[in-house]
Amino acid sequence: MNEIIKKNGINYGIISGVIGVLATAIMYAVDLSLFVNMWVGFGILMVYIIIGCMLLSKTKKELNGVFSFKEAFTTYFISALIGIVLSTLFSFLLFNVIDTDAREKVSELLIKSQVEMLEKFNTPASKINETVAKLEENSQFSGKGLFWGFLQSLVGSIIFGLILAAIFKSKPAYKD
Repeated sequence: MNEIIKKNGINYGIISGVIGVLATAIMYAVDLSLFVNMWVGFGILMVYIIIGCMLLSKTKKELNGVFSFKEAFTTYFISALIGIVLSTLFSFLLFNVIDTDAREKVSELLIKSQVEMLEKFNTPASKINETVAKLEENSQFSGKGLFWGFLQSLVGSIIFGLILAAIFKSKPAYKD
């Protein structure tokens, strides 16, 4: 593996992970309801998109503009994997070791938020009750919930990485 790809993937992965840890710590310290705020989630997602673009742009430049699809995807994947692992580990420690009460409070807030949203769409009470039961038995910050969240983040990152790799790969040189 190219050293530039490896170095940038690791460095930006650590940066992504630290940002994820800081975002979680700030939301925890400021207001637990931020964990269920859709706009905060979109904001954090935008930060990760910007980081991914910066990573691939920098790496392509360091490779003198010669950047294959595979190299672009590999660079992004390394970064995403490291960032997701660091962020997930911090969330596990915070909500399962340091403060399990916060995990319960965020779960309650999530349930309340989901019920309000379902009621706005005139969802039948039976469906709302079914959703609440599922949410109560599967906390997103339990070990199992964080594992599934890790997998979902990884799949989302793979899809996004494929798109970014297609955008940032070198254009083939045309021969006359």
